[in-house]
Amino acid sequence: MSNAQLLSRITMDAAICHGKPCIRGLRYPVEWLLELLSGDMTEPQILADYPDLEAADLRAAIAYAARLSRIKSIEPVAA
Repeated sequence: MSNAQLLSRITMDAAICHGKPCIRGLRYPVEWLLELLSGDMTEPQILADYPDLEAADLRAAIAYAARLSRIKSIEPVAA
Protein backbone atom coordinates (compact mmCIF):
# COMPACT_ATOMS: atom_id res chain seq x y z
CA MET A 1 0.00 0.00 0.00
CA SER A 2 1.42 3.39 -0.96
CA ASN A 3 2.09 6.17 1.52
CA ALA A 4 -0.75 8.21 0.00
CA GLN A 5 -3.15 5.29 0.48
CA LEU A 6 -2.04 4.88 4.07
CA LEU A 7 -2.44 8.59 4.81
CA SER A 8 -5.94 8.55 3.31
CA ARG A 9 -6.93 6.37 6.29
CA ILE A 10 -6.27 9.32 8.61
CA THR A 11 -9.34 11.49 9.04
CA MET A 12 -10.10 14.62 11.01
CA ASP A 13 -13.66 15.50 11.95
CA ALA A 14 -14.60 18.06 14.60
CA ALA A 15 -17.37 15.72 15.77
CA ILE A 16 -14.98 12.82 16.38
CA CYS A 17 -12.36 13.05 19.14
CA HIS A 18 -12.46 16.86 19.04
CA GLY A 19 -10.98 16.93 15.54
CA LYS A 20 -7.84 14.97 16.39
CA PRO A 21 -6.42 12.82 13.60
CA CYS A 22 -8.13 9.43 13.80
CA ILE A 23 -8.21 6.20 11.85
CA ARG A 24 -10.95 5.93 9.17
CA GLY A 25 -13.44 8.09 11.04
CA LEU A 26 -13.36 5.72 14.00
CA ARG A 27 -12.69 6.88 17.53
CA TYR A 28 -9.09 5.70 17.48
CA PRO A 29 -6.82 8.76 17.66
CA VAL A 30 -3.47 8.41 15.91
CA GLU A 31 -1.62 9.57 19.05
CA TRP A 32 -3.19 6.75 21.08
CA LEU A 33 -2.24 4.11 18.52
CA LEU A 34 1.32 5.42 18.48
CA GLU A 35 1.44 5.17 22.27
CA LEU A 36 0.27 1.56 22.08
CA LEU A 37 2.86 0.75 19.41
CA SER A 38 5.66 2.42 21.35
CA GLY A 39 4.67 0.63 24.56
CA ASP A 40 4.48 -3.02 25.45
CA MET A 41 1.76 -4.04 22.99
CA THR A 42 2.67 -5.77 19.75
CA GLU A 43 0.80 -5.24 16.50
CA PRO A 44 -0.95 -8.64 16.78
CA GLN A 45 -2.03 -7.83 20.35
CA ILE A 46 -3.46 -4.47 19.31
CA LEU A 47 -5.34 -6.00 16.39
CA ALA A 48 -6.70 -8.77 18.63
CA ASP A 49 -7.89 -6.30 21.27
CA TYR A 50 -9.42 -3.85 18.77
CA PRO A 51 -11.06 -5.85 15.96
CA ASP A 52 -12.19 -2.66 14.16
CA LEU A 53 -8.55 -1.97 13.33
CA GLU A 54 -6.55 -3.39 10.43
CA ALA A 55 -2.80 -3.78 10.09
CA ALA A 56 -2.82 -0.99 7.49
CA ASP A 57 -4.35 1.33 10.10
CA LEU A 58 -1.31 0.89 12.33
CA ARG A 59 1.01 1.51 9.39
CA ALA A 60 -1.06 4.62 8.59
CA ALA A 61 -0.51 5.96 12.11
CA ILE A 62 3.24 5.45 11.71
CA ALA A 63 3.22 7.07 8.26
CA TYR A 64 1.34 10.06 9.70
CA ALA A 65 3.90 10.41 12.51
CA ALA A 66 6.72 10.22 9.97
CA ARG A 67 5.09 12.97 7.93
CA LEU A 68 4.79 15.16 11.03
CA SER A 69 8.44 14.60 11.92
CA ARG A 70 9.43 16.26 8.65
CA ILE A 71 8.37 19.67 9.97
CA LYS A 72 11.25 22.05 9.26
CA SER A 73 11.19 24.05 12.49
CA ILE A 74 9.79 23.60 15.93
CA GLU A 75 9.20 26.51 18.25
CA PRO A 76 10.22 25.84 21.87
CA VAL A 77 7.43 26.05 24.41
CA ALA A 78 8.12 27.94 27.63
CA ALA A 79 8.06 25.69 30.68
